[in-house]
Amino acid sequence: MFETETEIQDLQALIDTSLGRSTAHLQSIITSERSVRAEQLVGLLTGMCVLVLATVTARGEPRAGAVDGHFLHGRWVFGTSREAAKARHLRARPAASAAHLRGEELGVFVHGAVEELNPVGAPAHPAWSETLEYLRSFYGGDAFDWSEVVYYRLRPTWMTVYASEPARLLTRSA
Repeated sequence: MFETETEIQDLQALIDTSLGRSTAHLQSIITSERSVRAEQLVGLLTGMCVLVLATVTARGEPRAGAVDGHFLHGRWVFGTSREAAKARHLRARPAASAAHLRGEELGVFVHGAVEELNPVGAPAHPAWSETLEYLRSFYGGDAFDWSEVVYYRLRPTWMTVYASEPARLLTRSA
């Protein structure tokens, strides 16, 4: 867990307002009995979590692919090759959606816009130094050529969390 108390409070507010402005259908699925609180969620999302990331082509066609996601300070961080199609999509259109699923027991769904953390030819994002330190400790400092990978942070504007059996999920992760 890397979140401060303020970040956890902001994350809970985002989850609450997102669900509050969702459809009645979604609200019938994600209830207080089938979700977790932000302080519980950050404990569940430690380490690498596979994300399905959705971007949009220039023609408005959706594209989804998997990336390694890391939940840091209440936001997903992920990387890809600077030459990947998703990197081209995100440079031109930073809106993105991501989903992290663990079978039917946990689903975390986010919409927002990405911030590039380590752009070429421009100053790094203020969060890049801490993020790079975390990533190197996770993958190993010599895992790959770090300059060939572009990292993004998804700044969420909407986020919901579904947990089919929260008590069981939380007990297993403890």
